[in-house]
Amino acid sequence: MRLSKLSRSIEGKVAIVTGAASGMGRATAALFADEGAKVAALDINADPLQSVVDEIAGAGYPINGWDLDVADLEAINRVVPDVAAHFGGIDILVNNAGVGAGGPVDGDDYEEKWRRAFDVLITAHVRIIRAALPYLRQSAGGRIVNIASTEGLGATKYASPYTAAKTGVIGLTRSLAVELGTENITVNCVCPGPIRTGMTESIPEDDKREYARRRVALKRYADPEEVAHATLSLVLPASTFITGVALPVDGGLTIKNA
Repeated sequence: MRLSKLSRSIEGKVAIVTGAASGMGRATAALFADEGAKVAALDINADPLQSVVDEIAGAGYPINGWDLDVADLEAINRVVPDVAAHFGGIDILVNNAGVGAGGPVDGDDYEEKWRRAFDVLITAHVRIIRAALPYLRQSAGGRIVNIASTEGLGATKYASPYTAAKTGVIGLTRSLAVELGTENITVNCVCPGPIRTGMTESIPEDDKREYARRRVALKRYADPEEVAHATLSLVLPASTFITGVALPVDGGLTIKNA
């Protein structure tokens, strides 16, 4: 007999994960599948997405993939209802799809980088939330997790489009947590620090080690799965009283003074 009442299982829950073809999205889709969720994997990159779907389905887990450019409003309004129809609802939404965007503020292509950053990193989040909301309201306890960044808690030179958008994700998360709290829908965000993903792949290993040595309390970059486990913790049925949180998963980067 269990002494506790709240469940730490997402078995049978329907979870949308955007940006699921690689990095943190791929790790999140795989972890959620391991934990018994029905996974809707969404990504703009069709071939890598299919590889993820084949891998997870090959392990015997329920998953389906949808090609989606999160900057395309019409596509969002088509795909999200299709997910709900395919799986019979939506319980969890993880807004993970992202793009790197940086450069000097007086750069010739700055306007385009700014537009792209906001289209993908924050406008897409709220559009997908709006599309999923009717189904989340029908869930026993809807869960939304937006993937922000430690750039939303600080700043790096030449990254203002990315930093501004990720800061906005934290604000969006807090506001929607207040707005949707009375409907038993929690809204949280995860702020990853230095993670080994496609966005950091081009950084030389020596530079990664030096950065981690200087800036990160744990002295290393994280693997994507470590972020996925933090995301999982926020969507558990037991996480009923956690909302509006911006959770750093950064190895102690944001607390380290020297």
